[in-house]
Amino acid sequence: MTNKPTHHALQAIETKERVIWNRIGAAWVHGDGKGFNVKLDSIPLDGEVILREVGAKEVGDETAMEGATA
Repeated sequence: MTNKPTHHALQAIETKERVIWNRIGAAWVHGDGKGFNVKLDSIPLDGEVILREVGAKEVGDETAMEGATA
């Protein structure tokens, strides 16, 4: 496992106006690319965790998260 995570672990909170993306942890891809080590700082009550690549889109940028389903 490298020091820098390869993915952000996120929680999507849907409101009437928008989706709020809350970073709840990080993930590191295995060397063989077939799995992840995941470190969560909190666990969503609905149990749903979304993994997004670091650097692909800025977390919290709603326009960057378009197309990502909650």
